[in-house]
Amino acid sequence: QVQLVESGGGLVQAGGSLRLSCAASGSTFRRNAMSWYRQAPGKQRELVAFIGSGGSTNYADSVKGRFTISRDNAKNTVYLQMNSLKPEDTAVYYCYQNTGAYWGQGTQVTVSS
Repeated sequence: QVQLVESGGGLVQAGGSLRLSCAASGSTFRRNAMSWYRQAPGKQRELVAFIGSGGSTNYADSVKGRFTISRDNAKNTVYLQMNSLKPEDTAVYYCYQNTGAYWGQGTQVTVSS
């Protein structure tokens, strides 16, 4: 059974940084493309960043140059380094395993102005 467990969310001031982690289990992690999504109150869930099994990456325009997605296959973990955070980055952030369409439970990120 696939499990995705996010951690690292919290409250931070604008301009600050956070690193989210997503620990995966139950599948061959290195073969899976992984993504981070977010959902702000009253808004649709949106793709933030994607990383392929080979390490290729894509980002939403709103986070390019500020966020970095990475993976450690030895630890079965995908990360999202978030720098220069803005109040509009406030949302619940979800880890997503593209193979099989599995979601984590989400972690709250709140950026104060």
